[in-house]
Amino acid sequence: MTAIQVPLPLPALPEGWAGEKDFKAIGTLSPAIQRNLEPVGPHFLAHARRKRHHRTFSEDERIQAQENVKKVEDEDAGEISEPEDPLMLQRDAKDWKGQDHYAVLGLSKHRFRATPEQIKRAHRKKVLRHHPDKKAAAGSTEDDSFFKCIQKATEVLLDPVRRRQFDSVDEAADVEPPSKKQVQKGGSSAFYKLWGPVFVAESRFSKTQPVPQLGDKKSDKASVEAFYNFWYNFDSWRSFEYQDEDVPDDNENRDQKRHVERKNAAARKKKKTEDTARLRRLVDDALAQDERIKLFRQQDRAGRDRKRLEREAEAKRAAEDAAAAKEEQARLQREIDEAAKLERQEGKKAKEAAKAAVKKNKRVLKGALKDANYFVDATTDASPAVIDRLLGDLELLISKLSNDELAALAKAINGKKTTADVRPVYVEYAGKLTADGRLKEGDVAGLVG
Repeated sequence: MTAIQVPLPLPALPEGWAGEKDFKAIGTLSPAIQRNLEPVGPHFLAHARRKRHHRTFSEDERIQAQENVKKVEDEDAGEISEPEDPLMLQRDAKDWKGQDHYAVLGLSKHRFRATPEQIKRAHRKKVLRHHPDKKAAAGSTEDDSFFKCIQKATEVLLDPVRRRQFDSVDEAADVEPPSKKQVQKGGSSAFYKLWGPVFVAESRFSKTQPVPQLGDKKSDKASVEAFYNFWYNFDSWRSFEYQDEDVPDDNENRDQKRHVERKNAAARKKKKTEDTARLRRLVDDALAQDERIKLFRQQDRAGRDRKRLEREAEAKRAAEDAAAAKEEQARLQREIDEAAKLERQEGKKAKEAAKAAVKKNKRVLKGALKDANYFVDATTDASPAVIDRLLGDLELLISKLSNDELAALAKAINGKKTTADVRPVYVEYAGKLTADGRLKEGDVAGLVG
């Protein structure tokens, strides 16, 4: 960089100017403060690096760029590279369906999780290493079979449909379910550690996403039941087209083509059925080993027992209450029956007493007639005709009287023995009955004279 100097002299002071008389201070300087400064930042580090290694700006930038490139390559190597199997390098490119496409590209640890960008970067890295031109330049006499395997793997994995077909039969991505002994030996948390990856691997085939997680021993009953309900009703997109027998492209042999297609369809259906049964057995095994299910069943059983005991206690209380109520009702009924019986007895006694009183009163009235000699002269005896007539009139009179009136009549006539005493009483009561309309004039004429 070229520096340009421009001379700018200060203006001259006016004539006669003197500092002692013309200088005027308009302010004062603040006192000095001591501060500690520390050189930091990327620019200082770059400056220090250049000074230490005696580099120019351009040299330092070039070396830093090379180191950054190497760093990026090392990062790629750690992410998408893995040791290459010598047997894999000798594969026949014609048997591309039998190869592990992810292993060919060094993506075994990623598999179905590998992104398209990772696949492209892995392809680029493998091509740089195994390109036929590079090998020829290095003097290698190996053929290009593995290079063709790389190309085929990339072609399959970058095609979403074909990659999905390969992922459908990629057994290397499966996780072997643990045995019952392995779970028992691993302790209380072994079930979740061993079975969790199994269900994660199987969940890649689910049409419904996200898939419920296995959880842990703290998971509640609702989430555990939802997990197993999901897997027992698992809706899988898994297909087996990748393992189909190649259909001939010969248009002249259409029957053979249809035969192969039907054969492939039947084989896919059979494999789908077998896979569904396999998954069902897997879920059954997990359910049988899940201690949470046993705990929930124990809790449910305890709850049912508690409810049963409560129902039995309630039924017993209800039966006791019903028995007590029935006994109380029976007791009340007995009291009512006894009261009714007593009332009937009392009524019967009252009726009998009333009948006895009526009979007694009749005897009193008849006795009074007899004592009065049936209203004839005491020196003579009353004829039977007179007696019958008077007794008939007396019966008619008595029939028209109430029990109380009869008792009053008997009381009024009791002790009277002469015609003069007895007849006026009969006359009085006969007159009342005639006035009430209960007797007619002349009905008891013999009695009243």
